[in-house]
Amino acid sequence: MRDWLIGLAVATACLVVSWAVLVLLARRLPPGILRDLAAFVPDCVTAVRRLRRDPRVPRRARVAIVVAGLWVASPIDLIPEFLPVIGPLDDIVVVALALRYAARQVPRQVLLDAWPGEPRLLLRLLGGAVTSSPS
Repeated sequence: MRDWLIGLAVATACLVVSWAVLVLLARRLPPGILRDLAAFVPDCVTAVRRLRRDPRVPRRARVAIVVAGLWVASPIDLIPEFLPVIGPLDDIVVVALALRYAARQVPRQVLLDAWPGEPRLLLRLLGGAVTSSPS
């Protein structure tokens, strides 16, 4: 039992350290693609938190966004977080799919208002997704 607890503690520490490195890189790197990539996961978490509370987001989109947020926060992943570069890849894919799904039901401006990072990154992610008009 003790070995399991030690393993769990090490895995949790690796997860926390990888998140701390992403946040640090997002704040310290000069503007550019590397900074955008480092800031993507923290920006996604912030956007999920904001969209979850926004009354303009329909229930289905909110559920998809919350599931994506739980996926990012979960220590259980398809690709372990501690692997450099590719560790957060499954998180990015899940959040990207959830945001694209939400973009079909939520006005684009609502998503842009919730996104704390560079708007061009979110617009590129959303691509040609059709948004509903504000009611």
